[in-house]
Amino acid sequence: MNDRPLVIFDCDGVLVDSEPVSVRVLVTALNRHGIDMAEEEAYTRFLGRSLATMTQVMDEEYGFHTGPEFLEGLRVDLYERFKTELQAISGIADTVDRLGCAHCVASSSQPERIRLSLSLTGLIEKFEPNIFSASMVENGKPAPDLFLHAAEKMGYDPANCIVVEDSPAGIEAAQRAGMTALAFTGGSHTHIAGYRERIEELQPDAIFDAMPDLLHLVQKYSDGRKGPAVSRSI
Repeated sequence: MNDRPLVIFDCDGVLVDSEPVSVRVLVTALNRHGIDMAEEEAYTRFLGRSLATMTQVMDEEYGFHTGPEFLEGLRVDLYERFKTELQAISGIADTVDRLGCAHCVASSSQPERIRLSLSLTGLIEKFEPNIFSASMVENGKPAPDLFLHAAEKMGYDPANCIVVEDSPAGIEAAQRAGMTALAFTGGSHTHIAGYRERIEELQPDAIFDAMPDLLHLVQKYSDGRKGPAVSRSI
């Protein structure tokens, strides 16, 4: 049995500050195809969800089939924007270096996008090869499949895993997997209307908005002390 926990990081909005770029690219592409969707609606519907979920929602609820041409154009536009705009979450590199326990990435994004994001921000060597994508499991978040898959591959019991998530879907997935769920609210997208209310309604084990605070939260977990329902950085 491992004395220290496994820390499972989401990628978008937790390791890299990508959500605003991703949503702008998506909304612009949809608007070009006659789909009138505001950024706040896109956040509400798609934050933390997989590409497969996005395409299903667009098909079933909007009557818009996102075929290969649309998805390839979206990918090209997004990657170009990433190359000039993508930034790591403040403090994440030092925090990962100081964790002192096993860690991995489990993201709803495609493996190619995860690795590009981590490479552009200088984080890839801190996680490779322990990178897991929703494309590896049957059901994406909020189903627990991805986090359970990551725990199994890393050799950890779900009860000894800490998930760091920024999305309601991800927090729910962690809870359904029987893992400790920490909500990170320090990304630049977390100002959107209703976001923090949705996070708090899920009652994660802690809420924090400065990445270095994760060290304290992981240490409290390791020491066997239950942290407060909500932890705010000062």
